[in-house]
Amino acid sequence: MRIYQSRIFENKVKKFSKQEKESLDGGIKKIAENPLIGEEKKGDLKGVDVYKFKIKSLQYLLSYRMIKSDLELIMIGPHENYYRELKSYLKRR
Repeated sequence: MRIYQSRIFENKVKKFSKQEKESLDGGIKKIAENPLIGEEKKGDLKGVDVYKFKIKSLQYLLSYRMIKSDLELIMIGPHENYYRELKSYLKRR
């Protein structure tokens, strides 16, 4: 399995501290081991799964999708305006 990052995902992760990146890596490993761990979205976001996990005391949402046997990490962020940003990003692609 290969793991790809979208540009928006990559830019947000650059701003994370080392400790936050380690927590994120743990979440990504869980997704890679079991891609069905996230919640599948409906409507405009069909085909996208979202996995919720905590970094420090904040809950983060990580959206991803499986493309054949590869994993694409689309976006990460706190819940506030998350789905609105995700929809607009996917429409621009």
